[in-house]
Amino acid sequence: MARYIGPKSRISRRFGEAIFGPDKVLNKRNYAPGQHGVNRRKKNSEYGTQLAEKQKAKYTYGVLERQFRLLFAQAQRAKGITGEILLQLLESRLDNVVYRLGIAPTRAAARQMVSHKHIVVDGKVVNIPSFQVKPGMIVGVREKAKSLEVIAASLEGFNHGKYSWIEWDGTQMAGKFLNVPVREDIPENIKEQLIVELYSK
Repeated sequence: MARYIGPKSRISRRFGEAIFGPDKVLNKRNYAPGQHGVNRRKKNSEYGTQLAEKQKAKYTYGVLERQFRLLFAQAQRAKGITGEILLQLLESRLDNVVYRLGIAPTRAAARQMVSHKHIVVDGKVVNIPSFQVKPGMIVGVREKAKSLEVIAASLEGFNHGKYSWIEWDGTQMAGKFLNVPVREDIPENIKEQLIVELYSK
């Protein structure tokens, strides 16, 4: 399974946002990476701005180009606003749902948990991070994995009330995917319309 394994702080500095989670390097050096990062005053073209937004969405959700393009094509075929549907498809990925439930501290950690068969969907082990979770499905921790320290540490103090589209059951260590979130509920700072414009050229 392909995934980005390069330097994450460098990517966060490029966009000026901690897109992979809390980043000490970004806090210390909040400017673009590279030799001329501090003094860089490059004015982006329209295409450059659109491309940067697509790249930010890809890195945020841990999706590579081919998979992202396929999701966009799927969003285009669906009825509704293409950009919003694209974000909804990304939010419905199993690794993202695991992250939103607080089972993992980052999306990368969530992806690893899914790949290592620590996660169950409706009682069955699913090890495909891109699996699309549907409303009504129960996503939880496999019985054998409930004692893992990384999961306990991630869940400790996590605010399960901040996402209205999922419902957490602490006794079962599982959450219900109530509905696909509307755009207003998705907290990511992504201008999806720019992505639509880029792919529409």
